[in-house]
Amino acid sequence: MHLIHVKPEQAFQSLADPLRIRIVRLLTSTGGEACLCELVDSLLEPQYKLSRHIKTLRQAGLLSAEKSGRWIYHRLVTDHPYLVTLHKAVEELNDPDRVFASDLARFQERLCLREKNGRCCVGIQNQHLRDESGNGTEG
Repeated sequence: MHLIHVKPEQAFQSLADPLRIRIVRLLTSTGGEACLCELVDSLLEPQYKLSRHIKTLRQAGLLSAEKSGRWIYHRLVTDHPYLVTLHKAVEELNDPDRVFASDLARFQERLCLREKNGRCCVGIQNQHLRDESGNGTEG
């Protein structure tokens, strides 16, 4: 494992987008990992759009990724206490429109499709988003 150096300005710039906040909020609320197809089905956003936002979060040092077969599993970087504090701040954000709550409910429902090893390997389940992404089988 390599050490990730997070620059404060990059961390905050990466959170300057509502969708990236939703990604971080979802991963903070669940405390685990998610593949791209789980995020697509949970956030109801196309794969290409989420891929771009995940890349931004990874470049800022807020997300890490682990490849397993053809799936890539994303999780929050928690190596530094200030990142844990940042995650808690995102988790405490107000949710008047219940966007975060809806994302979390869809994600928890989606977790039921994971295999016995606790990881996704079924691809995008939302038909509309699967058609929009092309094949929908890559995580």
